[in-house]
Amino acid sequence: MTRKQLVAISVTAFGLNLSLLHLLHSQSTNEVPVYLDRTQPIEKRVEDLLPRMTLKEKMGQLNMPCVYLDELGKDIPAKLAACKRFAEGSYTDEIGPGGGFFTLADRVLLEGAHQQAEYFNQLQEIALERTRLKIPLLQTEEGTHGAMFPGATIFPEGLAIGSSWDMDLVKTIYATAAREARAVGIHQLCTLVIEPNRDPRLGRNAEGFSEDPYLSSRIAQEIVQGGQGDSVSAIDKVVTVLCHYPGQSQPASGGLEAGSMEISERNLRETFLIPWVAGIKKAGALGVMATYPDIDDVPTHSSEKLLTQILREELGFKGLVLSEGGGVGSLIWHQIVATQKEAGATALKAGVDVDISYEPAYMKPLLENVDEGRVSMDLVDRAVRRVLAQKFRLGLFDQPYVDVERAATILHSIAHRDLALRAAHEGIVLLKNERKLLPLRKDLKSIAIIGPNADAAINQLGDYSPVHNGPASLHDLPHIVTVREGITGKVSKGTRILYVRGCGILGDDKSGFVEAKRAAKNADVAIVVVGEQFGKPEGNDANTGPTDGEGHDVASLDLTGVQEGLLRTVYETGTPTVVVLINGRPLSIRWAAEHIPAIVEAWIPGERGGEGIADVLFGDYNPAGRLSITVPRHVGQLPVYYDYKPSKAYRTKPRPGPEIAGPDTGVGYVDLPATPLYEFGYGLSYTKFQYSNLRISPTQIHPAGTVRVSVDIKNTGEREGIETAQLYIHHVTGSVTTPVKELRSFQRVTLMPWKETTVSFTLTDEDFALLNRDMHWVVEPGEIEIMIGKSSEDIPLKGTLRIIQ
Repeated sequence: MTRKQLVAISVTAFGLNLSLLHLLHSQSTNEVPVYLDRTQPIEKRVEDLLPRMTLKEKMGQLNMPCVYLDELGKDIPAKLAACKRFAEGSYTDEIGPGGGFFTLADRVLLEGAHQQAEYFNQLQEIALERTRLKIPLLQTEEGTHGAMFPGATIFPEGLAIGSSWDMDLVKTIYATAAREARAVGIHQLCTLVIEPNRDPRLGRNAEGFSEDPYLSSRIAQEIVQGGQGDSVSAIDKVVTVLCHYPGQSQPASGGLEAGSMEISERNLRETFLIPWVAGIKKAGALGVMATYPDIDDVPTHSSEKLLTQILREELGFKGLVLSEGGGVGSLIWHQIVATQKEAGATALKAGVDVDISYEPAYMKPLLENVDEGRVSMDLVDRAVRRVLAQKFRLGLFDQPYVDVERAATILHSIAHRDLALRAAHEGIVLLKNERKLLPLRKDLKSIAIIGPNADAAINQLGDYSPVHNGPASLHDLPHIVTVREGITGKVSKGTRILYVRGCGILGDDKSGFVEAKRAAKNADVAIVVVGEQFGKPEGNDANTGPTDGEGHDVASLDLTGVQEGLLRTVYETGTPTVVVLINGRPLSIRWAAEHIPAIVEAWIPGERGGEGIADVLFGDYNPAGRLSITVPRHVGQLPVYYDYKPSKAYRTKPRPGPEIAGPDTGVGYVDLPATPLYEFGYGLSYTKFQYSNLRISPTQIHPAGTVRVSVDIKNTGEREGIETAQLYIHHVTGSVTTPVKELRSFQRVTLMPWKETTVSFTLTDEDFALLNRDMHWVVEPGEIEIMIGKSSEDIPLKGTLRIIQ
């Protein structure tokens, strides 16, 4: 045995003896330990508790495993028993009592609020009554679009929320999710995906809100403010765990999940870090999940630069860094290390505080690393301090239990269900409406409802819902109204409904086309509901799986299977046709965009999506959604986001004059227009809006100056509507190339017919800053083009601002 190993063993033994002495002293004097005294400040309580802990007890706090893993049992009864033993520290002798759990409720607590709250209370009782130090458990659950466990409200997901452009709605959704989660005993909500969605082929991008860094940053702030509020110790607030730091949405692997992010530091800071600055530095998020990919060839779980230098030192992050599922072990398949033992040492040093997988990295191999001197006790203590501080912030040492009866009154309340309907309404985008086919009359004689998503409740719920990721089924949830049911409940009693599924989301079975054609021919209008699949369907398609969501990436953005063939069959009958899309990524529906007269993009509309879609189709809600992502014509256009650099504009736009010379390559591709099918910010209404009278005041400022921009907007239609005015800027020249336009502000306004209002925006130096050649954010002298319009392409008003030294 080496001298170094002997010293390490002595240090471990000394720590054990010291912790015992602390405990014996408290017991002998009958004093309440400082860490159990709620009147003491958090830092003092942490520093009192930490030296009382043995190394194994410390390691226990760093492990909060996902309950879906087989290591915690292969069925629900086994998992329920295993979690209790893990909480008391008797499940394995490698570590002390566990720090908490990840995704417990959605995997094993399927019977509703009473069971959930009671079981979480039982676990806390074990932690407080049957462990030496009485450290409460920290429970984390997914919360992508509502708390993910049976009984919680399921809101629209990702692009549906983003396409609302309604920041009050975003804040309210995540405040509601927090309220439901905390009511049953959950303290952190995870997979709140704030990173910009830059490659829609990636299935996980269904969880994200927008392609745009600025819009994503605004959403990030609202998520944190809604979920965490002013104090995470409140009985209706949780820690918001933002994902996936610092990004994974533009992999160089052809859209495949966890692929390397081959991006420069400039791209990292100009695009991907923007939402993190907003969510952490501005709003104070206390949770972050590290991403799978390597960034510039360094896996995030091993990167001190990303997890410590940028996250904590630059952004001032004070909370917990969670691993991805199997994220510490990912360092092995990234070929950075060869063993779990090495992976644990590397991740801990980088700044990963908690492992959410049941893997060896932070268990016995970590103890060996400390004993062998490969990992210092200071590194272990650093992570444990953060875990303990989080538990103290949440008030868990002082109030670990929840009120079971209260929980039952909060989950899925009428107010929460109404909010789900509001969210479904606001996220729907009307893409096309030729000859004002929509809204439909409710007294039509007959309507054909056709398509694989017309009566598929599971596909309205999306990724990260209880029935998609867990063992729960639709039978464990309140009834979900489908599009078919929503339409049936909307029309008059005399309207005849003809329903035909027609085909599946996947597969080449066209046997339903004949019946679909017959139904369309015999109807006044045909509504065809197509798109993507988020669960395992029943019936003839039971052998197929999801086409979107985590782990379900695509090479093509076209409609899958024979869905386009179904559209063509219905259209060829000559019956007026409406297409409704239910999907998590933008789809390249070229044929439909050219031929179908009315197209409604509903995204993943949540538990009340069927009703929300029906309300739009029949005019009970005037669609106000605006695309938060660009819809491409073809997957070959990717990347297709709107904030591209001038070099792309040079190749795709008509050239402004002879002073710009270059290769004569024409405009766009040889085989396809370079323009998108539908641009970022686009969306129609059942009314019209007119913009006029742009004012910029002052028109000249110094770098630290403030500008007020105003515009008049008038509703020139016959019904009330909501318009989203969008403000973009462009640096006419600069020391580095900047995008042709960048969103810098927006406002939603509601206007009655023929009414007019003034919308004002305030721009500051933060809006005009660019990352210069020395990688500093600065405001450079020069001209700024200011553009206000209805979308990133429909820009009726432009003006110029000059910045001087």
